[in-house]
Parts: sequence; structure tokens; C-alpha cells
Amino acid sequence: MCGIVGAIGKKNVVPVLVDGLKRLEYRGYDSSGIAVLVDGSIHRVRRVGRVAEMEHAAQAENVSGLLGIGHTRWATHGGVTEPNAHPHVSGDLIAVVHNGIIENHDAKRAELKALGYAFTSQTDTEVIAHLVHRHYQQDHDLFASVQRAVKELEGAYAIAVIAKDNPDLLVVARMGCPLLVGVGEGENFVASDVSAVISSTRRVMYLEEGDVARLTRDGVSVFDTSGAPVERAMHLSDVSLASLELGPYKHFMQKEIHEQPRALSDTIEQILDHGFKPALFDGDAASVFAGVKSVQIIACGTSFYAGSVARYWIESLTGLPCAVEIASEYRYRDAVASPDNLIVTISQSGETLDTMEALKYAKSLGQSRTLSICNVRESALPRSSAVVFYTKAGAEIGVASTKAFTTQLVALFTLAVTLGRLNGRISDDAEIEYLDALRHLPGSVQHALNLEPQIKVWADRFAEKHHALFLGRGVHYPIALEGALKLKEITYIHAEAYPAGELKHGPLALVDEDMPVVVIAPHDALLEKVKSNMQEVSARGGELFVFADLDSNFTESEGVHVIRTPRNVGILSPIVHTIPVQLLAYHTALARGTDVDKPRNLAKSVTVE
Repeated sequence: MCGIVGAIGKKNVVPVLVDGLKRLEYRGYDSSGIAVLVDGSIHRVRRVGRVAEMEHAAQAENVSGLLGIGHTRWATHGGVTEPNAHPHVSGDLIAVVHNGIIENHDAKRAELKALGYAFTSQTDTEVIAHLVHRHYQQDHDLFASVQRAVKELEGAYAIAVIAKDNPDLLVVARMGCPLLVGVGEGENFVASDVSAVISSTRRVMYLEEGDVARLTRDGVSVFDTSGAPVERAMHLSDVSLASLELGPYKHFMQKEIHEQPRALSDTIEQILDHGFKPALFDGDAASVFAGVKSVQIIACGTSFYAGSVARYWIESLTGLPCAVEIASEYRYRDAVASPDNLIVTISQSGETLDTMEALKYAKSLGQSRTLSICNVRESALPRSSAVVFYTKAGAEIGVASTKAFTTQLVALFTLAVTLGRLNGRISDDAEIEYLDALRHLPGSVQHALNLEPQIKVWADRFAEKHHALFLGRGVHYPIALEGALKLKEITYIHAEAYPAGELKHGPLALVDEDMPVVVIAPHDALLEKVKSNMQEVSARGGELFVFADLDSNFTESEGVHVIRTPRNVGILSPIVHTIPVQLLAYHTALARGTDVDKPRNLAKSVTVE
């Protein structure tokens, strides 16, 4: 959450800062601001609301300079007000932008107040500005001041710092939050996401935990947590500008829903070329997977639901026990560890702090068999894992995850079949069958997308509702959970999901004519059970909205509405049935007039606890 961009160059950096913040706005959009060095002073512009508000103010004030930092905020400490917006300054001498949370900020605030520092915000970030200022007063060495200041901080941070009397230096540091350096010709950049600098340079280096770096116009120097100079690898980013633009679509979520056939094809391609082999996973997967006796999946939000689907696949195809847990819960309990346990972490961004910390905890227990499933190369989670499977969803900007989720499911299915092959549970013929299922998956997803006009009709009815219930059974229950989450995230309609068999154990009390009930009802072994559960709803006057397969025997009637997805695709059915619930949430949000891509109170990359 929150976005950082900074630049030092030989021409005006304000357009770079503003463009970068616009591309980072999906990470936080409560407020934004820039601080630019202008004629020996720091010119700061901050506004509550979207980056466009701040941009207009900067244009009105004719801000221009060769060194600057910017930030777009998702509020943690302190409300959404201009005094709480970044950048924060100290004594008109130091300006700081910060992602993360400083856990000892109360103690440091009291210490700094005793030294005479006045605080104008409720944020933890202002502590950093004053700490740097205090050290800078001693010797006017900005780099050394930042090094000393960060040693006093407890928690997670990515920061960029400038000083008004040091026009040739930008200092940055990270611990627990992502930060990268973009390298140009006669100019250099810093950002929390490559999308912020991709229009200026494709050459990036990712800072490691504890790094502090000096950026001048002519070069970048990186120092590790001990203060020793280090070299960080240079990467050529494969993110395209086209993937960061809307094109003909109204919203990024709409674009990303419709990109799923291509994203799935790109992710599946390598599997079709090589079969289900450990070589599909970056790292020494053969040794990591050898002798695995159980699987522990750790994730948050939508990624947790992907893991919940995978549990059914893994236990069915491999015979191995599989547990799925929310990362923020796993990291704070006394987990039972085993060296033969495969720890699987899932994150679209590779930055999710709770998942990162859960991985650290698992490794501290001696569990070294670690696999991350991620959509962003060189992000923090893959770098901390022994083995990686990179999905090929492309950039995902909409806060509500869509194509990242379905490509995660492909990755997890690949893991399940690969482990099943290794332990002899899956034959050559079965592997061919599963490869064929993957080959046809993008086409089936496209067919599901063709249901959009029918789903839009339902959405217009849902827009008038205040609550909704989603039902599924077996491997499709997590898809019901995902459908309820999507509806909550972008329409603000209260939605819950239950295993359909649990209706009579409580949720049935909620059912009346004002509670629409969405049912995921594929033509599988549990179909007749689901039909019985639907009768329980109908008997109480509930209105059913059923997503059924083309070959399911469903008849529309009073209070029972049916949309038929393509014929049942077997084991990959959860992926196909994800598409209709995404479209239902999207079109309901449109009908309600909510902000689809930037829902209230949420942000894309959750890099705080």
C-alpha cells in the first residue's frame, strides 16, 4: 500500500513524479503529494484525494525542479487530511516519503518532542523526517544521517529523502517494504513499483533488506545494513507500457477480466511445451519436491481462496495432506513444523507483508522447502523462496484481483499434478488428459466471457440489494467465497459465502425475498446435493441465481434464474466458474456507480500489517 517515486536529473522531474504517481495510484489514493527542490528551498504540494487534484495544484503553482520525491497514500496512522499527506518535512530542511509502518514511532515521537521538535501530523512518517533532521544538523551528511536514522527505526519502511541544501543527492532505504532504483542516462529514479518509472527507463535494480542507497545524476551507490558497499543486479524490466494503459476499456478491472484467456494461455504455454516437471519451477525444484510429505499453503485475500481450491486438487491428485491458512493468522500461532513440509506462499505482487512474514516464520521453524507463486519477477517473496512459479498474468492494476487469481489456480494445479507425477500417483495417460484440459481452458474461459450480456441483466437487479449469499460445494466452495469477496470489494454490498450443505446450520435464517442467493452449480458429483440445498432456499421464498454448466439439467422457474456456462470442463471447472462471479461483481458495481478500480478503504499491494 502507498506508492513512492523519486527522481534526480538534468531536466524538470515534476512530470516524471506526477506520471509515476498516477501509475502507482492503485496502491493508495487517499491523498498525494510531491516535494521538489527549487532554488535552494523545498517546494511541497499536497492534496487530499486523487493524484489529479495534486497535479492541478502543482501546475497552478508552476512547480519545477531537478530533484524531487512523490507519494500517493493509503491511510494507516492518522486520517485522510492534508497535514497527514506525504511528503513530510522537518525544519524546512528535510523532506521524506515513506511506505510501511514504524512500530516504535510513539517512543520516538516523545523523544523528539523532548528535544523541541514540533509535530504537525498524526503519522509515524514525520518521526523519520525529524530523526534525519536531528542527525543532519550534526555534520550535514545526508547519506550518513539516513543511515543513522534508520538504525533507530523498528518496523517496515521504504523511504526517499532529500535535503534543501543538497541539490545533487537523493537518499533511499528499505526494510520490509519494496523499493527499486531505475537507472537512466544523466538521471536516476526510485520507486516502489517498476510501473512508476517504466516510461523513463527499463533498467532497474531491486534493493535488498537493510540497503541504503545514494542516487546522483551520474550514478547509484548501494550499501548494505552493515554500511558496506554492495552491487545489486541490474534487470531489464519486461513490463510494457501498453499493459499499464486502459486501451478501449472503461476500467482496468474490465480490461483484466477480458485479458484472462491470453493470461492463461501465456501461463499454460510453458507447461504444454514441457509437461508437468519440476523444471517448470525456478530453482532446484527436483530436490525441494523430493520426499515432500505434506503441503502448507499460506496466503491472504483472493490468493487464500486460490490456495483453498488447490487443497482439493493436491489431496486428490497426490495423496498428500494439505493445509491452507491465512498468513496473518499462521505467523502468530505455534505452528507444528516439519522439514518434509512444502511451504507454498501465494501473492500477486510478491510484496504482501503478512505473507512475507509468515514465510520468514516458517523458515525460522526449520522448514526450508519453500515455493512462492507470484506474478511479479524479482519481487520480495520469490527472492526469499527456494523455488518459484511465475504466473504470466501481466500487470494487474485493478484493486480487485481477477487474472492474477485464475493464473494462480493454473500454477497450483500444475504443482498438484507435478507432485502427483513425482510420487507415482498420476500415470502417463492421466498427464496427457490434464495437459489436454489445460490446452482447452482458455477457450472455455472465453466462452464464459461471452455470457456477459446475460450477467449484466442480473447485475441490474443486484444493484438494488443490500445483502447477498453465495453457495458452493466441494472444490467450488472457494469460488463462492471469491464471488462474495468480489461483490463486497467493489459494490459495497454485504455478501457471504457458505458451503451449500451448511445452509441448514444457520445461514438459512437469513434467506428471504430480499436476499439473492448465488449458486455455483457445475455438473459434477455433488450436483444433486446442490439441487437439494437449492430447494431449501426456494421453500423459504429465496430467489436463486444459478451458474450451471451447459449440460446440467436445470429449468428456470419463478424465483430460479439460470445462466449456463460452457459444458463441464472437469477438474479445471473452478477456473471457468470464476469468470461469471467476476462479471457479476463488475457490472453490479457499474450499476451502483461505485469506483470499480479504486474501491473505498482498499489498495492493491498490502505492504503493511
